[in-house]
Order: sequence, then C-alpha cells, then structure tokens
Amino acid sequence: MILDRFRLDDQVAVVTGAGRGIGAATAIALAEAGADVVISARTSDQLDEVAAKVTAAGRRAVAVPANLNDLDAVAALVDHARASFGRLDLVVNNVGGTMPQAFMETSPKTLEAAFHFNVATAHTLLQAAVPLMLEGGGGSAVNISSAMGRMADRGFVAYGTAKGALAHYTRLAATDLAPRIRVNAIAVGSVATSALDIVMQVDEMRTTMEEATPLGRIGDPEDIAAAIVYLSSKAGSYVTGKILEVDGGIEAPTLPLGLPDL
Repeated sequence: MILDRFRLDDQVAVVTGAGRGIGAATAIALAEAGADVVISARTSDQLDEVAAKVTAAGRRAVAVPANLNDLDAVAALVDHARASFGRLDLVVNNVGGTMPQAFMETSPKTLEAAFHFNVATAHTLLQAAVPLMLEGGGGSAVNISSAMGRMADRGFVAYGTAKGALAHYTRLAATDLAPRIRVNAIAVGSVATSALDIVMQVDEMRTTMEEATPLGRIGDPEDIAAAIVYLSSKAGSYVTGKILEVDGGIEAPTLPLGLPDL
C-alpha cells in the first residue's frame, strides 16, 4: 500500500521550536505517523500541551524546555533522544526567525545573530545527531527555510540572507552525508503562526496576502507538517539535497513592508 510508505512507526524524531506553530504541528504529525518525539522550545506549558497531543496519538514525547540560541542546549537534544529512546532517526530544524529591519538599521551583529539562530543551530543539531543516526543505519533531516531565501523585498536582508544560507547549507550537507542520511529543506511561504498574528487579526492585511497568493489563502502549520512527514518517510526516500517550496505558489512577497527609499 502506498500509504504505508508514509509511516514512521517506532522511529524517533527531534523537533526544535516545537511549542507552537509549525514545530508543534510537526511533532503531532510525526507522532500520528508512528514516531516518538523529543520536542524543545522555551516555554514549558506549550511543550506540555504538545506532548499531551503526542500521547493522545499513541506515541511518546520527551519535552525539553531550552533556549535554543544556546548551541550546547541544541546539541544536548541528541543526548535526550539517546537516553529516552536509544536511537534517533529524524531531525527537524524548525527553530529560527529574524524580525524585518531596514537596511541601514541592520547591524553586522544583527546579521550574525540571524545566521546563528537560523543556520548554526541547524548545523549543531544535525552534526550532533549524525553518530546516533548512523548507529541505526541512517536517517533524515528537514530544515525549515523560507520563501524569502529566494525572493527579495526591503527589510529582509538579515532574515532572507540567513534563510538563503540555510537552503544552500541543506544542499551541501546532503552531499556530505549521502547516502545514509538524507537532508532536505522546506521553503515556507506565509503560514498562520505567531509571526503573522497581527496580519491574521487585520482583515485588510490578510485579504491583501490572500489575493497575492495563487492558491488564495494563507497556509496552515499542518501544510508544512505534511510535507515534513513526506520528506522524512520512505515516501521521500529518493529525495535529498532539495528545497521543497510549500508557499501557495507565490513568486513575490505578498505583503511588502513599504519601507521608503533612502
């Protein structure tokens, strides 16, 4: 049965930024597909809610509250996987993000911080995961990039650069780790997460974004989670080093910030 190829029975995943939004939806989706999960984010209460939904799906969850800007805390998630489950098959590097900012207000430190939070965290977790993944024969990693990694708009020089770097990191890491570990990324479009809270509450802004999207809607976190299940499972076993664009068909930003000329 083709649907069996999407199963992740008895595999183990680490999902960062899993307290809400895409990370939470991903942890739950992986559990529904049969995986146990190590989930991490800053807020314990949010993690507990996600863990309860994983348990309701019949799988086990280990919640690890942590500041994932701390690379030691990121690497330690692999230790939690080993201690709790004795294996690690899947990594989802979801943590990341950077606030938009005008070019002249984007300091070198801001650019470095964006690279650290979006790229260095992903590399740290994947590098720490590789030995344990290899003990089980291999595995899969999915990095959460962004459509802004390939498009241009004012205000995104830090965020877009970091996400573009993460996309190419994905290609390079996939080459380094083939054939036993697959590495892919998702270039996410506008998705209804906390980053779009203001947009979702203002009808005019939401309508503008929906009308600029070929599919006519803002994405749901589950849209991304479903793609992650595909890339993580046997269904995606012949895919590595690729950036899957899950963005409603956009080829340009859907809500320009309107920053003025210099």
